[in-house]
Amino acid sequence: MNGFEFIETTLTGNIAVIELNRPRQLNSLNRKLISELVDAMEEFDRNDNVRVIVLTGKGRAFSAGADIDEMTNDDPISLELMNQFADWDRLALIKKPIIGAVKGFVFGGGFELALCCDLLIAASGTEFSFPEVGLGVMPGAGGTQRLTKLAGRTKALEWLWTGERISAEIALKHGVINKIVAPELIMEETLKFAKRLAKQPPLSLRLIKDSVNKAVDYPLYEGMQYERKNFYLLFASQDQKEGMNAFVEKRKPDYQGK
Repeated sequence: MNGFEFIETTLTGNIAVIELNRPRQLNSLNRKLISELVDAMEEFDRNDNVRVIVLTGKGRAFSAGADIDEMTNDDPISLELMNQFADWDRLALIKKPIIGAVKGFVFGGGFELALCCDLLIAASGTEFSFPEVGLGVMPGAGGTQRLTKLAGRTKALEWLWTGERISAEIALKHGVINKIVAPELIMEETLKFAKRLAKQPPLSLRLIKDSVNKAVDYPLYEGMQYERKNFYLLFASQDQKEGMNAFVEKRKPDYQGK
């Protein structure tokens, strides 16, 4: 996969890596970058050889936020007609695991993009923030919603109203990220975890993600009914037969994602 202007992609084994590539601008997010990112995500999601997607940023920051110069002259009608957040909505449709490896600044739209990942591994010293309030606006790509679901209403309001910077340690405490590692080990540790997931049965990962996402919004009973259907569905897979036969035969399973 190539031909992108603002991202770089690599595929090593079953792991696809997407790297934001505007290091001089601290990987600020313009509309073309998001469009390229979503296209790459969808292509990897369709690629049977890919089992896990890793998202990271080139240089010293994951992303310092949206490209403000691009938005200065926007008005409500132009934004409505442009419908730029439709690309962001497509990220929520990616079925495969997405692991974010973040460092430096994770601000504004960069924080929203990080929150689109299923799991987040952060380098020590990483700072998160929604500074939009200081510009007279607010997050518009899901920041208020995803942060609230992770950290709860009162903490989300505090962070969104003040725009304060959140340390990696505080983000970990409130369930926003999964793990903190040394900066020099961020990609090594992320890829190690990605490889661990890549050995799991792909259909199980896919339907677990689907069920957990429903748990965020569904009442308990409806969520359990949804989970049950996905549980039943996996019994139609070759991987279920392989996994259970391997267990009985005391050998390692060879999952094919079928």
